[in-house]
Amino acid sequence: MKDTVSTSAAPTGVPRSLFAFALLYGGLVVLAGVLGTKIASLGHWPVVGDLAVESGIFAFLLLVVLASAVAELFGQDVANRLVRFGFVPLILSMCLLTFVIRVVPPAPFWSDQDAFARLLGQGARMQFAGLISYGTSQTLNVYVFSKLAGGQGNLLMVRAWIASMLSQIVDTLIFITISFWGVADASGQPLPLGAMMEGQIIAKLTLSTIMVPPLIWAFVRLGRRLDRTN
Repeated sequence: MKDTVSTSAAPTGVPRSLFAFALLYGGLVVLAGVLGTKIASLGHWPVVGDLAVESGIFAFLLLVVLASAVAELFGQDVANRLVRFGFVPLILSMCLLTFVIRVVPPAPFWSDQDAFARLLGQGARMQFAGLISYGTSQTLNVYVFSKLAGGQGNLLMVRAWIASMLSQIVDTLIFITISFWGVADASGQPLPLGAMMEGQIIAKLTLSTIMVPPLIWAFVRLGRRLDRTN
């Protein structure tokens, strides 16, 4: 399934590409949550209309690409370990943000505490939803990407595109359901979860189609270059 690459390694003994991708992956896991506080407009599209999506999707799609690239270069088991290790910076960042917002007092001359807490603070329910949706969707992405290979490394961009779309659908379904099930709006009516999911899924599938195929090609090519014997 995966191509054989040389064992040119970083000082740790880990292949250079895996070392670099793991560092980038850990940073993006944290950044995805921070970027998610902004809702971005994707403009008006034919048929689907106006699209808006939380900005963390840009970092999350890079996580999808990195996990798929690691699966292509080093196999499904290594990619799954990368996803599991991603929980470490994710949980640590959640704990640190909660500590800074709720425990560490702001300086007397700093007046942005409320805005800081509003933008970066998440309740325990949304944090739990993020952990579950991250682990499930990323594991699914690696599984589908690897299984579609059928023992061969063909159709790289198509496999990555299909796997990313399925993982984005699952991510949205899990996160919105756990975060907002039973939550009412200002008028006391339950939030329209179906409409919320529909808009997010359409926007995420559009971005997956645009971003994932060229990026997976670029990262696999970069990985092979990094691991090439001098």
